[in-house]
Amino acid sequence: MDGHDGDSSKQSADMTVFVQNLLQQMQTRFQAMSESIISKIDEMGNRIDELEQSINDLRAEMGQDGSPSPSVALKSKEESKSENDSA
Repeated sequence: MDGHDGDSSKQSADMTVFVQNLLQQMQTRFQAMSESIISKIDEMGNRIDELEQSINDLRAEMGQDGSPSPSVALKSKEESKSENDSA
């Protein structure tokens, strides 16, 4: 019977080592994935900042001194056209 107890404790020890290694691998992968996600979010934030700056630069070039944006001007034309069509 002592032989069976030895096998059982060896299997238990092997299983413990296996589970510990598995958990360590999972933690390492999770950490790498987290860092990758954070990096991509930071990159997206930088791109949004650059896009916002480009939009502001374009507005400045167009001389945005209170004049409506092109989409607002387009809506105004469409509204006036529909008013003329209904009259």
